[in-house]
Parts: sequence; C-alpha cells; structure tokens
Amino acid sequence: MPDNALTAPLATALDALAEAEGFTWTRDAHGNAYGWLRLAERDTLPEAARLLAEGGARLATVTAYDPVREPGVPRQEIAYHFDVHGTTLTVTVVLDPECPSVPSITPHFRNADWNEREFMEMYDIAVPGHPNPRRLFLDEKLDAGIMNTIIPLSTMTNGASTQNLWERILAARPGDKA
Repeated sequence: MPDNALTAPLATALDALAEAEGFTWTRDAHGNAYGWLRLAERDTLPEAARLLAEGGARLATVTAYDPVREPGVPRQEIAYHFDVHGTTLTVTVVLDPECPSVPSITPHFRNADWNEREFMEMYDIAVPGHPNPRRLFLDEKLDAGIMNTIIPLSTMTNGASTQNLWERILAARPGDKA
C-alpha cells in the first residue's frame, strides 16, 4: 500500500476491491507505489468506480490496447488509470473478443465521457449506460469500429499512425477516393 495517508473511505474502498478481486502493489526503483487491479468480470467495473469515486480517487486517463499484438488475434483490454492521492492505481478490464463491451463509468467519473465515446466510435466497443453516445469527430458515414479494420488498436495507441492512416480511412468510404 502507498506510504501517503489515505482517507478512511478510500482505504475502505481499496480493501473492498482487494477482497472482491485482489490486486497488488508494486514499487519502482525510486520507491513509488503503483496499484494494479485486474477485474475478473467487466460487470464489476461500475462498482469499483463507485468505490473509488466515493473514496476521493481521480480518474487520470483511460487506455484501450491490444495486449497480444498478433495479427489475426484481436484482443482488447481497457486500463483505467486513477490518481489515488498521488499514487497511480490501474484497473484493467479484459473485453470479450466476440462482443467487446464495457459498462460506462461516467456516472462516477464524468471525465470518462470522451474516452468511452472514442472507444464506441473508433473501435466499436459497446459502452452500455453511457449518457451521451454520440460521435466525437468521425463522419457519421463511416462504420463504427472502422479503425480496427484500417489500423490495429495497438498500432494506433502506440502513436505509429501517419497521414497514410487517414488516406486509408478515406479510401474505405464508398464512393470516395483518397
């Protein structure tokens, strides 16, 4: 557990998560603590988010990625990175490759809105319970999840995309030329 003082509600939340799912704390070479929680069931995510929100944790960012990075073996995970009074706690959810979905945590962390909408729009990951599932920036004529077809999630998230990506997306639109 991190050295910094935790609020009683947050300590209780972390204890509840540890009992329900189990997680580990690690330390880097400088002694900084990091929490790692891998949820066995994606449906437990809203409860974990509620406990963290009530304890005063802050959602820093959300990352969708492919942990395998093998062509033809699509897997997706989503990592929610929380600031727990100066310590990073990463909560990971494994998505079902046949029907990728993850419950929305926007009721507990409003700043999850943008990331969840991005997952829906670009990677066709369903986010049940999202209060505002409209697109962010891709043309409505493009199929949801087009990015998975055009460029693998792992390539996009590691920053390897270029102008070539947008040329391929535009070329994939019926009737359009790149």
